[in-house]
Amino acid sequence: MKLSEALLAELAVESPFTRMHLERVPMDRIDFKPHEKSMTLGWLATFLGILPTWGIFTLGQDAFDVAPKGGAPPQQRVASSRQELLAMYDKNMAGVRSALAAASDEQLRRPWSLMAAGTKIFTQPRFLVFRTFFLNHLIHHRAQLGVYLRLTGVPVPAIYNDSADEHGGMFVGP
Repeated sequence: MKLSEALLAELAVESPFTRMHLERVPMDRIDFKPHEKSMTLGWLATFLGILPTWGIFTLGQDAFDVAPKGGAPPQQRVASSRQELLAMYDKNMAGVRSALAAASDEQLRRPWSLMAAGTKIFTQPRFLVFRTFFLNHLIHHRAQLGVYLRLTGVPVPAIYNDSADEHGGMFVGP
């Protein structure tokens, strides 16, 4: 099996679970923060909507600088509607699927670097960066969103198994 096929199978399992969480974001509570050090619900949901672009960067570039010299990266505004949030996520997820489907094993084994102001933070094989920097990161923030949903009284989706609100997770294998 090609590396891209294995990663696409994993993405096919995880992506709908993230979308289920985004579908439940209470857009009238986007300023909610569970703690003063926490990000807002609106920013967390928007971040999940744009996070697939990190997978695209990983596949299409040899490095990514989180703090480029000469200026800050463009800032994303918080999605103002559920429709906008889901459209953002769907568009970006389609883009990462397309980029991954086109990736060769050779490309996925090449080194990729995360930079900050021109200084390397780390270099790893691209397939590993795709899994950690993008896919595991997506799962991590989805779990955070699940906590925010719970704290705002929104039922948390069942994923791999039951949640306290729903029976029978929807885990499906490739």
